[in-house]
Amino acid sequence: MPETVASGKVKYLIVGPSWVGDMVMAQTLFIAIKQQNPDAVIDVLAPGWSRPIIDRIPEVRQGIDMPVGHGKLDLGIRRQIARNLKAEGYDQAILLPNSLKSALVPFLAGIPVRTGWRGEMRYGLLNDLRVLDKEKYPLMVERFIALAYPDGSELPEPLPAPALEVDEALVSSVLKKYSLSTEAPVLALCPGAEFGPSKQWPAGYYGEVARTMAEKGWQVWLFGSEKDRPVTSEIQAFLPDQLQQQCFNLAGQTSLADAVDLLSRASSVVSNDSGLMHIAAALSRPLVAVYGSTTAAHTPPMNKNSETLWLGLECSPCFERQCPLGHMDCMNKLGPHMVIDAIGRLTSEQPLEVRA
Repeated sequence: MPETVASGKVKYLIVGPSWVGDMVMAQTLFIAIKQQNPDAVIDVLAPGWSRPIIDRIPEVRQGIDMPVGHGKLDLGIRRQIARNLKAEGYDQAILLPNSLKSALVPFLAGIPVRTGWRGEMRYGLLNDLRVLDKEKYPLMVERFIALAYPDGSELPEPLPAPALEVDEALVSSVLKKYSLSTEAPVLALCPGAEFGPSKQWPAGYYGEVARTMAEKGWQVWLFGSEKDRPVTSEIQAFLPDQLQQQCFNLAGQTSLADAVDLLSRASSVVSNDSGLMHIAAALSRPLVAVYGSTTAAHTPPMNKNSETLWLGLECSPCFERQCPLGHMDCMNKLGPHMVIDAIGRLTSEQPLEVRA
């Protein structure tokens, strides 16, 4: 088995994950590489949607778009990508997905050291093949960081945390684009969850939080994709007419890049366990993360100014997309007052005059 490369101006190709939250957490690997070798060059091969995240990770030289969709083979396209990458002369590839398909490009590109966890019969495609000890590395970020070190190494303490960087001039431009200001404190709500409804805190609870904070003079910015628009509209409807001007429904309106830049201006964020939650954490926003069918024991927000709320019922975590018992107690019994109290602890928020 070849040794991992750890010194000199080494060029790394990282095959990135296919989910927003995982891509944010992947920054921990990049930081770990740079901590060992500040001169290392890191490029990331990942789906094109992830470019707004990669562009805000200072450890990465460039993102390289992977045009093949998740789960598709398209061997001809993978061969072409490999030919293009071969000229770069990468010293080591580190694969974050565990799929066989993700191992094809580094192998075809002839990268001499190809590191990843064992999965989907990747023998031969990877020559630095690791066997994952899930008890030793319970956190996703630990599993990422471990690939930056020789097999079996102890991980650094404390673990590096993701820290996205935004361009202030660009943020100002994005605020103008959506006719937003930060004169009043901003509560960002992220009620969507790509995984499924079992991760979604009830819209009515979000609505109660939105109304409570708006009554104290806060703005409410609602984030999500176009398919989250019905939920964000339901939340907005909880505000009485005299507070509607303080609520901005941005779901389906912003690009991922714009959402990142706008979240960087939030005074506090409330989110389900989702990609936007990890973005808010990596922007070091005061964050209340609501967990139900999943648990922070595997993918917690890593910023220090955050609180995770989870009831720890007997039936959770179930990791199911739909509640198998049909009652959603893990979310329904987690009342809005718990989130409102957490916002207060994180922001030392004092009651403000209610706007007319």
